[in-house]
Amino acid sequence: MTADDVRSGERSGGARRAVVLGGGLAGTTAALRLAEAGVETTLVESRPRLGGLAFSFRRDSAAGPLTVDNGQHVHLRCCTAYSWFLDRVGAAGLAPLQDRLDVPVLDVGGGRPRLGRLRRTALPVPLHLAASLAGYPHLSLAERGAVARAALALKGLDPADPALDAIDFGTWLHRHGQSARTVEALWDLVGTATLNARAPQASMGLAAMVFKTGLLSEPGAADIGFSHVPLGDIHDVLARTALEKAGVRILLRTRARAVEAAEEGGWRVTVDQGGSGADELAAGTVVLAVPQREAHRLLPAGALADPGRLLDIGTAPILNVHVVYDRKVLRRPFFAALGTPVQWVFDRTAASGLTGGGQYLALSQSVAHDEIDLPVAALRERYLPELERLLPAARGAGVRDFFVTRERTATFDPAPGVGRLRPAARTSAPGVYLAGAWTATGWPATMESAVRSGATAAREALVALGRPYGSEPVPGIEGRAHEHH
Repeated sequence: MTADDVRSGERSGGARRAVVLGGGLAGTTAALRLAEAGVETTLVESRPRLGGLAFSFRRDSAAGPLTVDNGQHVHLRCCTAYSWFLDRVGAAGLAPLQDRLDVPVLDVGGGRPRLGRLRRTALPVPLHLAASLAGYPHLSLAERGAVARAALALKGLDPADPALDAIDFGTWLHRHGQSARTVEALWDLVGTATLNARAPQASMGLAAMVFKTGLLSEPGAADIGFSHVPLGDIHDVLARTALEKAGVRILLRTRARAVEAAEEGGWRVTVDQGGSGADELAAGTVVLAVPQREAHRLLPAGALADPGRLLDIGTAPILNVHVVYDRKVLRRPFFAALGTPVQWVFDRTAASGLTGGGQYLALSQSVAHDEIDLPVAALRERYLPELERLLPAARGAGVRDFFVTRERTATFDPAPGVGRLRPAARTSAPGVYLAGAWTATGWPATMESAVRSGATAAREALVALGRPYGSEPVPGIEGRAHEHH
């Protein structure tokens, strides 16, 4: 593409074009919604694939070829935007939800594994969890009563209250009579996996959002779903097909270098495609669906009153430990653990394509600041004995493969005060919008937050263009285009 092509494109309709930078869930959602509304859309992604931080890769393992997810991602029934995304790309049946919430919780703190379950009934909130809490063996009778009282207090909170963002979840729990054991065996069991922070380091606003929405809104809100196929099949392959059918032009292995105002109006996006030199894309709408530091680098001057705030949004790591045994050692799809460094364990045997017998387990380890850079050998020494403590069938089983995946910037850091740093979708630069799980969605750094952010950015852009948003609204997004934080 030459400069003459760009100038010609601007004169002939650059204002009717959109460029979306970033091919994760946020960017894919924004591109789909813009294209569906009739906007000529180009999606730019620096990687050779779509999917962002929820992707798959091939591994030539000693156990045979495997398709590996970089990390275990789950969603809940209350994640209505992500459910819309699954439907939209034709993947709803590939990531099914539980009929009813049921989380096995193994505690090995006392030596022998002891099983408890967090599950719901069909009774209305909050009675849907009453029986499970009453019989939860990992807490004392007094601790269970204190949990019920704290849950009622949570139900009365407004997660959007700025005062809640200023305090930490641990302090609030302590004020409401929660013991250290209760925090470990219940609140952090859920909160660590959803927030990627332990209670003392987590914004109370985000924690209230997670627990109020997931456990105290509707009986089935926290029913768990996860992909039964490699994530790449959904977030890359099916997403790419949906984008192409919608008419989106996809540029992979293409890095955005600059977003600058064009003399003729609109924006000129400079990109580098595979090291072949700089090209320029003309657009009236630009969506930056990239991590916060990348967005800070690309934002035009004046787009945010205080762009430095983006750099103040920290990141938090997640470590995933992958173990392939020569026999079946786990008979459940997943479980959570107490009294051990192990947090959540999932059976990924079928999804990975493992053949020839054996079982492939993936351990999802959030808040992994102390472990993210440890050598594989050290992690092996740490986690294999712990799995043997949790799973007696693993004792004596052969380990056919052991490896780790590390996401050092897996999520934004949900620390107290982060809410005031998260920007809205619309910027002060006309036609430039922000998307990403780190923007002001009200949700923690989840796939749900990413999809919501992309849908909101697209809606803001279409409102500015005077175009209808389309016939398939994303639940929870409609009518919120002009909420600013």
